[in-house]
Amino acid sequence: MLFNSIQFLIFFPIVAILYFLAPHRWRWILLLGASYYFYMSWRPDFLILIVISTLIDYTAGRLMGRTPEKAKRKKYLALSLASNLGLLLTFKYFNFILSSISATLDFLQVDQNIPELNLLLPVGISFYTFQTLSYSIDVYRGKKEPEKHLGIFALYVSFFPQLVAGPIERSIHLLPQFHQKHPFDSMRITSGFQQILWGFLKKVVIADNLAALVNTVYNSPTEFNSTELLIGTYLFSFQIFCDFSGYSDIAIGVAKILGYDLMENFRRPYFSKSIAEFWRRWHISLSTWFRDYLYIPLGGNHVPAPQWYFNLFVVFLISGLWHGANWTFVIWGALHGLYFILSIELTPLREAIVKFMQLERFPWLYKFIQVFTTYHLVTFAWIFFRANSLSDAFYIVSNIFNFSSLELPYFKHELLIPLMLILLMEFIHLLQRNGSIRERINQQPTWIRWGIYYATIIFILLFGVFENQQFIYFQF
Repeated sequence: MLFNSIQFLIFFPIVAILYFLAPHRWRWILLLGASYYFYMSWRPDFLILIVISTLIDYTAGRLMGRTPEKAKRKKYLALSLASNLGLLLTFKYFNFILSSISATLDFLQVDQNIPELNLLLPVGISFYTFQTLSYSIDVYRGKKEPEKHLGIFALYVSFFPQLVAGPIERSIHLLPQFHQKHPFDSMRITSGFQQILWGFLKKVVIADNLAALVNTVYNSPTEFNSTELLIGTYLFSFQIFCDFSGYSDIAIGVAKILGYDLMENFRRPYFSKSIAEFWRRWHISLSTWFRDYLYIPLGGNHVPAPQWYFNLFVVFLISGLWHGANWTFVIWGALHGLYFILSIELTPLREAIVKFMQLERFPWLYKFIQVFTTYHLVTFAWIFFRANSLSDAFYIVSNIFNFSSLELPYFKHELLIPLMLILLMEFIHLLQRNGSIRERINQQPTWIRWGIYYATIIFILLFGVFENQQFIYFQF
């Protein structure tokens, strides 16, 4: 069931009404049933994996809670890690590993006949797997008491607003909220509704309008010239942002209406002045997960420089692989790792250039250069993220900078509305730097507030794409 579907627009109001009518002690049952129904709407058998993961992690957590010695708790943590990563490896990466082995053997001219399992990738498996792993690791570290209520723990694993594409919540933040009473709060409902509208605007109006042009270019890159490839790449950078951040906004808004706070997942990432800052603003729930559960345990930056660079590169490689079982994602992650390391190594050179050019006297210009450079480094890496294959990615990279014959794209007339929408969004982002726009709207008279809501809804209905376009991150 997609957020941008008639089914969800019927499903969620029913759940919300029943939720506020139900006594607090029964609400977890309603939400758990709704979450399981929501997930089963894709395929009922997908639910089996969530139930298996839930039971294993609940049991491992309770056993770790009964074992005071940290060393002895390791076997229960190992049970959780092995089972969750085993399921993820089997369903998401097994065919990728087999095909990579087969390709290597073919290259070495070794006869082989390696079969494929052709397993269907369960929706959102990477997201809920990481969410349950964070619980097990936190219990092992003693940062979280084991959850005794199996039903509430099952709800933590499967909470429908953020089940299939995050934000990846921490048990320390989300689990206690399921034990708290959440009375009907008109202000929270208004705030949640506003965020949902903003999410729909980004998804169905901006992202899905851009998708038509991006898919045309990237599905047949050899048929397009360098200008069209370049424009297609720029458009994808905004498509993926609007698609994924739009989902996060809807998820956060839906949860807020019910009384739950989910973590912020995006913070105007294309205004970042460095790659490090970009990753503090982009997919925050994933980047902080890797920081807390992989980067810091590896030693973080409290190690000699070579080990530090190794830690950074490994984290970004795994982050790339987390996104998809394809070498394009591995290269995307490797590029970001390389960016990060080079930014550290080139710091003295960058400071010397700034001093020589006296850019500190023109802070606005220096900031523009930083943002411009960071955005283009990120956008270049998006080529590998979006390309259907490595051969397509390398073709685009080798032809995108061929400016010998600049031509306007054949779809130039179709660019007008998407470009206007992107400019509108970035203008709103600029306004958000000076405070929350939603708070400003809430301070307006009723007729102005509702005028804005109706105008936004009409705008979405007029310019939105309503073909149940799947969210990009559902494939992960």
